[in-house]
Amino acid sequence: MPILRSLTIEPLTADAFEAYGWMLGKPLRIADGIPSYTSPSSDFWHEHLFDTGMAGETEVLWVKYRNSEDTVESLEAHWLTQQAIVPLTGSVIQIVATSTPDGRPDLDSLQAFLIPVGEGVCMRPHCWHSTRVLQNEVTCLMLTRRSTTHDLVIHLEKGTPACETGLSPIATHRLLGGSTAQHTG
Repeated sequence: MPILRSLTIEPLTADAFEAYGWMLGKPLRIADGIPSYTSPSSDFWHEHLFDTGMAGETEVLWVKYRNSEDTVESLEAHWLTQQAIVPLTGSVIQIVATSTPDGRPDLDSLQAFLIPVGEGVCMRPHCWHSTRVLQNEVTCLMLTRRSTTHDLVIHLEKGTPACETGLSPIATHRLLGGSTAQHTG
């Protein structure tokens, strides 16, 4: 496939990611009505209410990403649930796009974000996405919907149609930037 365009890997900010979902790992904010606590020994605060959609069960997954390709040729989206990714052992690059009115990836909205350890993202339902790593393997914590995981596993193992996930080939995009030479184009 010919390369359509380059994607510059951008730093993650709450404002830049808002069209796709929510940045996780923002600093402690003390405000009326927002649950939070701070002391010399620990801080905790409300970050996000995770929504699995109607009758969904939240599932915590441990995911090991190993794809360090500097090109993106396909995306996936989940129709019923948000999906959160928090890198634990290294930074990841999260490639995201909104959906067109007919549900396909809106390539005009395609962006790539560097997500460092200690931060994360929670993508809205219908957010098209793919993940890349800057090293051999990165372990992430993921929150998703239990039935979405089951549906995707059956699709990937047996080839049955996925009902809760969309998979779409896209014109090839090359990642530029990031913190390693393999992603400088």
